[in-house]
Formats: sequence, structure tokens, C-alpha cells
Amino acid sequence: MAIWKRLTVSYTGQFDPTYRFETSWILPPGVLFGIRALLSLYAFVTLFTIFGWNGTHGRSEDSQRSFSYFTNLTYWGLAFYYAFSAAHTGSYWLTGTPFLARWPKWLQVAHSMFYSTVVIYPWIVTAVYWGILASNGFPTTFSLWSNTSQHALNSAYAFFEIFFPRTEPIPFLNIIPIVILLALYLALAYVTFYTQDFYTYEFLDLRKNSSGIVGAYIIGILVAAIVIFLVVKYLIMLRVWVTEKKLGKTGKFSHRGTVTMANEEAEKGVPMHDVSAKQPSVDAS
Repeated sequence: MAIWKRLTVSYTGQFDPTYRFETSWILPPGVLFGIRALLSLYAFVTLFTIFGWNGTHGRSEDSQRSFSYFTNLTYWGLAFYYAFSAAHTGSYWLTGTPFLARWPKWLQVAHSMFYSTVVIYPWIVTAVYWGILASNGFPTTFSLWSNTSQHALNSAYAFFEIFFPRTEPIPFLNIIPIVILLALYLALAYVTFYTQDFYTYEFLDLRKNSSGIVGAYIIGILVAAIVIFLVVKYLIMLRVWVTEKKLGKTGKFSHRGTVTMANEEAEKGVPMHDVSAKQPSVDAS
């Protein structure tokens, strides 16, 4: 029971009592809002520019098929996550209470799970693309830019969310939606083949590879996802420990309102949990 209580505390206790999703240990809320908004804008501009380029170069079908690719789906996820996180941070900066704190609990938990996908999936996309799928070169400047944006800068997005906000370590139970979403994507890849007659990725192609090889790729990606999940979780824990406990940087907060560090964060594996009645105006922006 004790183990189960610890695993579920992020879902059953007060959600994000010190506004970790909306604040940073080093960046003022206004700056964090601006960076997140710009990163979201860049991701959306990239996606729609690719659509426009395809449309003007006789490749409209590529845009139609793009929603069958894990790369594109995760990049859309980055664009929307950064848009929502910018809105939450901006509302906290301006009012002292983020939109996220006003949402129902199930949406708050969904945001936590969404965050987990943002800091894990980009590493998988980058590793698989450059390790398995990348060609010997890019024929045009546009292809170089678009592939760099979607297969390299995507991990920079994940890096930013791991190291700059005050987010707590990812709950262990968030591995469940990570695995389920990967399984659903695998189903989508084969539905795409049976309905549109093309494989999104060659390593899933049962016409060219044996079922054993395809299975090995699938299991390898699953194992990689679990390993990345654990690495990211403990990197976040290390960041919290270094910045808050060792450097004493408990966060930069909005000057509108106050924040009290909750002792319950200790149950979530957050090392710095003994600061109380913090007046955020000291570090406000």
C-alpha cells in the first residue's frame, strides 16, 4: 500500500501546489513565457511552411500522409505543448494564478502526461532518424532545414523542458501512457499500410523484413523509451537537487501572489521540500 500511495501521490494529492509547470529556477515568468511562446510559434511555422512548400512543389500528397508519421505527430505535440505551457506561464505571470491551477483535476493530470511525452518522444525520434532512417545527404536547403527542425531541434525542445522549468520528476505511472501511445502509433502505422498501401517507416515493412526483425525493432524502441523515461526522470531529479538544494534557487515567481512550498513534494521524490511561506516578489519579473 505504501508503494502504491507513493506511485499515485501525483494524481491524488494537490496538483502542482508551487506552480512548477509555470515557473523556472533561473528564468523570470515573463521570460519563460516569451521563450515558450516563440518556440511554439517556430514549431507551427515549420509545420505550415512544409505544407506550403509541398503544395507549391507538387507534393500535396506528402502533407496528407504526414499525419501517419510519428515524427510529425510528435512535432505537432511539441507545438501544442509549448502553446499551452506559454498560456499557463503567461497567465501566472500576469495574475499570480495559472490557467492550469483552475482546470479540473483530470485535465491537470493529462497535462502532466503531455509533459512526459514532450521530454521523452523527441529523443526517440532523433535517435531513430539519425541512426536508422537518415539518408547520406539533403538535396536542397529546404530539406536540410526541415529535417534539422523536426529531427534535431525537436530534442532541443525536450532539453529545454527538462532543465529550465521547475517541473518535478516525472511520476513513474506516466510510463503507462508513454507505452500505450507508442502501441497506438504502431497500430496506426499498420492501419495506414492496409488503407493507403504504404509503410511509414521501412523497418516496419513486413514485405522487406522478416517478422523477427520487425519485432526486434519494435521491442528495441520500446526498451529505448523505458530507458529514456528513467534517464529523464533522474535528470530532472538531479536538476531539482542541484538548483534548489545545493544552489538555493527555489524559483523565480510572479510578484502577484505568494507561493508556499508544500511538504508533500517530498513524497514525489522532490529533494527541496522544506521551504515554506516563500514571498515570490523577491525573484519576480
